[in-house]
Amino acid sequence: MAKPTPDLLRKVPLFAGLDDKELTSLADEFNERRFSAGDRVALEGEGGLMFFVVDSGEATVEVHGKEVGTLGPGSAFGEIALIDRRPRTATVTAQSELRAYGLPVFVFRPFVEARPQVAWKLLEAMADRLARAESR
Repeated sequence: MAKPTPDLLRKVPLFAGLDDKELTSLADEFNERRFSAGDRVALEGEGGLMFFVVDSGEATVEVHGKEVGTLGPGSAFGEIALIDRRPRTATVTAQSELRAYGLPVFVFRPFVEARPQVAWKLLEAMADRLARAESR
């Protein structure tokens, strides 16, 4: 089964500061997932146990039924559900054939715990999302 390249993972802000060895090790933990246009990759309100990185294709992001963004190659989502195991905060729908790589919570959590620089980037991402949510 295909795995993400270190170059793809390096595009994800959470992983940008990792060296090649760490990125290669992390890439081995991802699993390839393919979605057809119209498929729901994540559903707002449902449990989320997977962090995703988009390799190819495009997806839309909706919150409370309102489109709030698009995702393409190098985009990532699902980190909030992995941190607190609460329901997904958005619905992600494939708009075209979509190839993504998923990282399960049981791998993600120990990876972050062992790397303070990734934990800090997660905090920054959460603060950014909070600021955007408050501005709506």
